[in-house]
Amino acid sequence: MYSKELLKGTLKTIVLKLLSANGEMYGYEITQKVKVLTNEKIQLTEGALYPTLHKLEADGLVTTQVENINGRKRKYYQVTAAGNTEATERSNEFTEFVQTMLILLNPQLTK
Repeated sequence: MYSKELLKGTLKTIVLKLLSANGEMYGYEITQKVKVLTNEKIQLTEGALYPTLHKLEADGLVTTQVENINGRKRKYYQVTAAGNTEATERSNEFTEFVQTMLILLNPQLTK
């Protein structure tokens, strides 16, 4: 499992990219998808995920739709057009950041 500090800086990117790739998802579904895709190396908590989803919604990057499933309300999140753009930009930025970090942490690669 990775440190909270590493995840904190990438959580919006993770959520936007997942929603962009999968269409609509609900919170628990997002946590489980991340867990499976990362072989349990990243396990999102509700305390981290839902404030992020609410912030993304407030910023107009995701919308919500509530459905009744077996008598229970389930909130689905969908990425907006602006959210798709943001997901792409954040993914590209993160990829460049990782490449830069590899150069810094593995100087033998630049020889």
